[in-house]
Amino acid sequence: MFFRQSRPLLRLYQVFAGKIYAENFTAATYVKSYACALYSTAGPDFTELPRKLKRSERKPWVTDINEIKRKARSQKEERIAVKEAKLKPPENGLLVKELIPVAHEVSAARTLLHSCVSRVSQDIPIFVCSVCGDVHVGDPPHKIRTCDVSGSQKNKEHTWEIGGIDHVIPVVESFHLYDRVGRAVSHNERLQVDRIPAIVELCIQAGLDIPEYPTRRRDFPVYRVAGKIIDFEKKFPKYDLSGNDINPSGFWQKKKKKGLNDDHKSLNLPYDDLKGFADQGMEALEKLRCGVIRLMKKYAVKTCGYCSEVQVGPKGHRVRDCQAFKHQMRDGQHAWQEATFDDLFPPVYVWHVPKTHNALLIDGLKRYYGKLPALVEMFAQAGAEVGENYRGMMREDVVVPSLEEDKLVV
Repeated sequence: MFFRQSRPLLRLYQVFAGKIYAENFTAATYVKSYACALYSTAGPDFTELPRKLKRSERKPWVTDINEIKRKARSQKEERIAVKEAKLKPPENGLLVKELIPVAHEVSAARTLLHSCVSRVSQDIPIFVCSVCGDVHVGDPPHKIRTCDVSGSQKNKEHTWEIGGIDHVIPVVESFHLYDRVGRAVSHNERLQVDRIPAIVELCIQAGLDIPEYPTRRRDFPVYRVAGKIIDFEKKFPKYDLSGNDINPSGFWQKKKKKGLNDDHKSLNLPYDDLKGFADQGMEALEKLRCGVIRLMKKYAVKTCGYCSEVQVGPKGHRVRDCQAFKHQMRDGQHAWQEATFDDLFPPVYVWHVPKTHNALLIDGLKRYYGKLPALVEMFAQAGAEVGENYRGMMREDVVVPSLEEDKLVV
């Protein structure tokens, strides 16, 4: 009788105890989150930079892995059924007509971008660490101790030297394909096929004609039956005149490079107008980004999941030169997957120098500094307006204190 009467009292005690615990837990969580928001240097609009992958990690998939498996199963069923598959441009070898002007715009934007960077880099120097390869834009170079590789100093300070355009615009190369729907480049052909910048190869396959790099343009589509490509055109048509403008006796002669005077004349800008070069360079960078992304939606580009190798085309090459994680298990072949814009045009992130702060960045205040791609930082220091998509990286909402004030921050 005693236990039956005490059961409601026990239940009532458990209910009240649970409510009190929940209220205390909610209050503690609120106080903890409020304290983190109060003393954190990352605002609500702060954009995290892409995390550097470990050597054993693979690049994230662009397409869901389940969708890739579903597509592979459908292709296997197609091969078993032995029937014709309907192909659309550019899979059937024909060009996508509405993307031909985009290819020319991307090529022009790339040329304009190199011209602007060449001019701006004369007034805003580029520094590179000779030990770890870190890059800094502007003078003087920063004093942030992030050189943590073999052969670096004990205090992890960088060993700076003057850099060049290649340090802010890394060139990613790809094999040039005469026939993009043909067979892939084999390992024995790796020294016989030209390697050109991947963006240039993408523009060529999308409709840009360059006499030095001929490519095949089809008048009739190819067909796919049981997983095999069937082409009814001749391998080398008689009317193919794509190589007529090539001088076969002058490959060893150095071409005359454009000077800086030629560049600023073509841009219709005075040589002293540094801000004008920076503005046009920023616009060219955005045009290049938008154009390449639009081309990659139709024209396939492959990249290795473990290294930086890129191949423009519907399939990756078969050259066995991968030295990344577990390459022995793949016999040196690359682990091909769908590429992104950052694979063709990898960004180089550098420390952002705030306008209201001393140009010298020190290690004690590095948590208050932001980062930007090297090209954007160079054009920003030259006076160009930075786009809204880079605001979260710059961290302009954070006031950089002095070293004495930093000691008072909790």
